[in-house]
Amino acid sequence: MSSRPPVPVMRVTLYEWVSSWAISLFIGILLTCSMVVVVWMTNRLPKPPEAIPVELVELPGGAEDGSPDETLRVDSPEPETRDASPADVADDQTEIAEAVEAVVEMSEAATQQVQQQFETGIQNTGKVGRATGTGRRGLGVGPGTGGMPREQRWFVKFGDRTAVNEYARQLEFFGIEVGALLPDGRLAYLSKPTANVPDVRYSKSGSGENRLYMTWQGGERRVADVQLFAKANVPIQADTLIFHFYPKNTENMLAQLELSYRGRTVNQIRRTYFAVEPDGLGYKFSVYRQIFFQ
Repeated sequence: MSSRPPVPVMRVTLYEWVSSWAISLFIGILLTCSMVVVVWMTNRLPKPPEAIPVELVELPGGAEDGSPDETLRVDSPEPETRDASPADVADDQTEIAEAVEAVVEMSEAATQQVQQQFETGIQNTGKVGRATGTGRRGLGVGPGTGGMPREQRWFVKFGDRTAVNEYARQLEFFGIEVGALLPDGRLAYLSKPTANVPDVRYSKSGSGENRLYMTWQGGERRVADVQLFAKANVPIQADTLIFHFYPKNTENMLAQLELSYRGRTVNQIRRTYFAVEPDGLGYKFSVYRQIFFQ
């Protein structure tokens, strides 16, 4: 009697069951992450618009031999009137009038000078008016309203105790170019001061140079500029005139800091003192002192 071969039986093993559930779970997690990414991308806030830099334009004016506290406007104790006329308008009647005593107080000498003046005058029939100011010329150059220009008003302080390399990084960070007036009349411009050999270019004249520039008024940091020129193989003398040329964006940044320090207008500010401070991986300017006209 012959036996039949066993009928094959197909069934799912435990390995296949675990593998299928693992693959299904992986696909589900992948789909969920994809949906989260799509939702995040569709709900992102738009990029804020970049602020347009505003250039502050100043119109200082006055006369070179004028006083920094004066303008051409004249103050008077009389009330304002629309039809004011000069005080010396003659009338048909002539009579003797007594002048007012003038008392001038000299604060430095702590003395008083009293002078009484009599004169034969004529009666004034005009209406006395007034304007605002003292009548003396303001300090400056040009037809503006007065005040000090930036190159005479601003003082920038670099740390005297900082290393030359750090000082060079400060100049390069703000885009300040150092210039030196050579004995032959040429102007040497030094840039990229942090390089092993800084870049130097020469100009035979200052025509076309409209950047704000400053010169040293004190401190020991001027020696570092001499060392930077020596590093660039440009030897300069101890009495060589050195300039710092500020780019427009740095100048505008200083102007914004000046106005936001105390909220005064530029024609009220006599001096503004800036200092360079570290700011993370870079540097920043800050105002630490201001002097006003009044």
